Amino acid sequence: MAPVRVARAFRLPIIAAMTALALSGCMHSTGPVATAPPHSDLDAMAYGQPYRSDSAAAVPSRSAVADSGGAISALRSSFAASPRATYAPAPAAYAAMPAVHDRAYRHDRAYRLDAGDKLRVVVYGQEGLTNTYAIDAGGSITMPLIGAVPARGRTPAGLAAEISGKLRNGYIREPSVAVEIETYRPFFILGEVAAPGQYPYVPNMSVESAVAIAGGFSPRAQRDRVTLTHTDDAGPSRAVVPLGTPLGPGDTILVGERWF
Repeated sequence: MAPVRVARAFRLPIIAAMTALALSGCMHSTGPVATAPPHSDLDAMAYGQPYRSDSAAAVPSRSAVADSGGAISALRSSFAASPRATYAPAPAAYAAMPAVHDRAYRHDRAYRLDAGDKLRVVVYGQEGLTNTYAIDAGGSITMPLIGAVPARGRTPAGLAAEISGKLRNGYIREPSVAVEIETYRPFFILGEVAAPGQYPYVPNMSVESAVAIAGGFSPRAQRDRVTLTHTDDAGPSRAVVPLGTPLGPGDTILVGERWF
């Protein structure tokens, strides 16, 4: 009986040791580890920084995601390929008028005469010739002794030289002639104004002041620009201009109608 009791006494420690060895082997086995999945690459595109996990699993780089293909890669590629839109106010473009509109119409030598202008012609020492003459529809003035003198397209100084030459030809030995503009030819304003028609020109006028003389805009008028027609040596020219554009004698303003 003694040997049987000894075997039973050692059996329990042996079983405990074998159990411990089995448990230690199970503890060293590697099982699946739960890790948080990396955020979508859209997060990196939106916030500028890739998602970082505290786990041992490495977050795939942008190049790895790009190489993997798929909807995210295609979306990012389309964003990168498309040019960034820039928005800038389109400047309002107006057609440029001829250089003659770059200065106001004053009593200067550059002004070209035409029908409707009234001139004060002074012949020194000749009261019978000194008078006010209007340029007729044919573009001439008619004076005593010398008759019709072409004036259209001439400057005041050029007309004075022409009159002096005609008087010197058998009438006055050494004539002294001066020509100045007494009244400019009128301008015309048409379209959507209160009182369209013909009005006297005043030096240094602008399109805006001409509209005011015509009674202002009508309720349907286009108020930011007009069509201006000007005639010079090169012929008539027409352009759409803002209200601050200088106005010349004989010019025609057309105020358009707005659609809404």
